[in-house]
Amino acid sequence: MNIAVRTADRFVTVDGLNTRYIEEGSGIPAIMLHGSSLGSSADVFRRNVHALGAQGIRAIAFDLPGFGKTDASEDLSGGYRKKFILKFMDALGLKQAALIGHSSSGNPAVSIALENPDRVTSVLILGTGSLLPPLEAGGTKVGGREEAAQARLEDRMVKKEPSLDDTRALLEANLFHHELITDEELNLRHQSSIGRCFQEFVRRHAAGGEGGGNKGGKAAVPLWQRLVEMKQPLLLIYGRNDRARAEERATLLKQRYPQLDLHFAEGCKHLVPWDAEEMFHRMAVPFLKA
Repeated sequence: MNIAVRTADRFVTVDGLNTRYIEEGSGIPAIMLHGSSLGSSADVFRRNVHALGAQGIRAIAFDLPGFGKTDASEDLSGGYRKKFILKFMDALGLKQAALIGHSSSGNPAVSIALENPDRVTSVLILGTGSLLPPLEAGGTKVGGREEAAQARLEDRMVKKEPSLDDTRALLEANLFHHELITDEELNLRHQSSIGRCFQEFVRRHAAGGEGGGNKGGKAAVPLWQRLVEMKQPLLLIYGRNDRARAEERATLLKQRYPQLDLHFAEGCKHLVPWDAEEMFHRMAVPFLKA
């Protein structure tokens, strides 16, 4: 496992919001999108940005509105998140880019690729549970949009600002390799879990979770069923030890659509960019360059 390297913060104005991002390398542009868990930010990818940047990829990760050091937006909708990602590309002068979506950001990555095929060269998904079909168990759907274990943990957190120990507990719940939680990584994550970031987490939680929910109504076709409609190359990586029975559901997805390029990472929970970084880098570079 590589040691995470500190990369200098950069800032750009996107839709009137001061937006923080980190960037390494030159070549094929790839935008890395973090998830919605408490403490998430571009720093989820800082070890990956450095590694991919050294191998001919212009690797870019940024803090979504209300996360990390990026200003918050009044609009918490999933639709705004998609628009913001495209406007971020515009702000950097990128007509096209690959999208790498971790956790909840896999959804907007796929949606943008479907709706704006001229802007997206390829899509790489890391551990997005909501892009997997639900299981039926005793008549009850298991592992749909709600990822119960994580939700219960964060429900407790929403009542009070997390302590350093709380932040460690959240990381341990999402990581197979706990040795990756160095003091530096823990403190960095904690800074994105308190103060304004915590207040924004509470606001998102009250609005309906990831992206404020789908206020426009339920989609006629679940997004996981539309993966085979994508015109761009698609690569999916899931941890075998991820929550909400992700391995079973990813296996079901592969059985239903055998043409999908789907892989499992051994010894890997939800933080795929950390637990499976070597596999991610090994597969991502030729995929993105192709």
